[in-house]
Amino acid sequence: MAMRRRDAVQSSPLLTHRTKERMSSLASNSNQSVDPESLLPQFGLNQFRPGQRDVVDALAAGADCLCVMPTGGGKSLCYQLPSLAREGTTIVVSPLIALMKDQVDTLQRRGIQARLLNSTQSPGQQESVMDEMAAGKLDLIYVAPERLRNGRFLDVVPKANVSLLAVDEAHCVSEWGHDFRPDYSRLGRFRDRYLGGVQTIGLTATATPTVRDDICELLNLKQPRVFVTGFARTNLRFSVTPCNNDVAKQNALRDYLSKQPGAGIIYGATRKRCEEIAEWLPEKTGRKVGVYHAGMHPDERRRVQEAFMKGDLSAIVATNAFGMGIDKSDIRFVVHYNMPGSLEAYYQEAGRAGRDGEMSQCLLLFAYADRQIQEFFIENRYPSRETVKKVYEYLLSREEDPIELTLDQVREAIGVRDGSEAIGTSETLLSKAGVLRRLDSSANQAVLRIDSDVPTLLDFLPREAKLKRQVMTAIEKIVGPRRGEDVFVRLSYLATRAGVERVQLTRTLRELTKLKSFDYIPPFRGRAVHIMRRDVPFNQLKIDFEELARRKQAEYEKLDSVIQFARSTSCRQHVILNYFGDPNAENCGKCDHCDPAGECMPKVDPSKLAANLTTGATLGESGSV
Repeated sequence: MAMRRRDAVQSSPLLTHRTKERMSSLASNSNQSVDPESLLPQFGLNQFRPGQRDVVDALAAGADCLCVMPTGGGKSLCYQLPSLAREGTTIVVSPLIALMKDQVDTLQRRGIQARLLNSTQSPGQQESVMDEMAAGKLDLIYVAPERLRNGRFLDVVPKANVSLLAVDEAHCVSEWGHDFRPDYSRLGRFRDRYLGGVQTIGLTATATPTVRDDICELLNLKQPRVFVTGFARTNLRFSVTPCNNDVAKQNALRDYLSKQPGAGIIYGATRKRCEEIAEWLPEKTGRKVGVYHAGMHPDERRRVQEAFMKGDLSAIVATNAFGMGIDKSDIRFVVHYNMPGSLEAYYQEAGRAGRDGEMSQCLLLFAYADRQIQEFFIENRYPSRETVKKVYEYLLSREEDPIELTLDQVREAIGVRDGSEAIGTSETLLSKAGVLRRLDSSANQAVLRIDSDVPTLLDFLPREAKLKRQVMTAIEKIVGPRRGEDVFVRLSYLATRAGVERVQLTRTLRELTKLKSFDYIPPFRGRAVHIMRRDVPFNQLKIDFEELARRKQAEYEKLDSVIQFARSTSCRQHVILNYFGDPNAENCGKCDHCDPAGECMPKVDPSKLAANLTTGATLGESGSV
């Protein structure tokens, strides 16, 4: 395995003199073959975990890879170690800021040149990171998928000598996955257009064969090596407690927590349910409890998460917004208060327990009535034809552009019983049909877009239209190579570049939108919708409702798999492994069916239970410990 190491890491004060000498030697001899295990000490390790070495070797051989490895299996090392063994920078796309910060902090402590780039940083901080990136000073740069819409970032990428693209939580690419995120859909195009098809690795903890195929296709992986490391988590004890009603659940959770040492996560299906649990749980158990869901202010979520990470809280009550990539290894239990929507989601969330390898517990409080909650979610992800039609016709009736209405405002205006997610899905379907565009916050900037490969749009403007030609010349310089993409710009800057007054500019921009290949969206602050075509009747829109119905049925089948898991009388882990197509599935010997008495769990020290107790405070949206 040929490996080279850059001077950026050699200069780290955290590396030993001997390590520096070795790295310097490697950097000076690019043909030297080195055992990748020699780099493990820099990560505080002395050996690979199962499956890691195979992935590292495949990357060293230049192959695109898909790595499916259980939570806690060490996916991150599979791209971090190769990043130190080659020239250039690795771009890591990660969906959560918390994950980025945890990993970057750890890498920096080990003397590795890693940075993150996200919206929590000031403009000056972001510029500083991008300057380092452009100068080739970074081993790894962690970005959120939304960053791929940022023009400044896209300008820097070609200068950064990117040698590897790592897509974490890669199941988010696939609409068949349990956590599809639209921003991930840009990754395949980003890879080909800005990175020249650079070597790519996708990583995920949970992916069925269908999702694996989808990931490879959507990321445009070329003859990828697919590694599916055994899904079995041998240090987890899975159990299910049937509960007929909420009172039974409360009693079961209280009794369960009274016997659990250490910290844990309690997942609820809705924000309201999480708040309700957190309200009564501290008093009944004496535990320090935090609340976490997407409806909270980001600063409050961060405060709760940091308190949990530091050990100030012994439990977090959360929706599935909490946990992805959280680097807390000593979570001793995960409880699902409500039934999750799929075994993919369940196994990923439950797998956040016991990442340090110590025995930990995963409990599902099963009530068949919870199926109704998941059915509501499914119906909202796949709205009816009638709901989509009402959304379309209502948006067409609005005269403003862009339309800055929340999903709830649209829902109330059209008078449907669907949730706000159904409105969002309807807008997404209309966007794919080409009649509108959904816009994320532009910080009061305008949006320019040229959808043409012709050398210049000036050829479509009369020579006597001097003002239009003057403005279009400035637009084409600003857009540059970013044809077919949204380019955000402040009108004051565009006016200066075009040499025109602001009033002249806005009038001219609206006139230029008559060109088929040019689009202009005035400045807006929040999320908005931009109508692109008003001349297409709903019944002529290219929306495949039959395909949507097929996907909805697939989600119901996933939900049925969770119910079958809960009602199964055989080994819990065996059921899960069969679902994921693991050919090495065996009985675990630890779940509530294999080991009803829980003999596999270590005896609990009463002093550890006492350490969890407090006066019953809750850290949440308004409280503090």
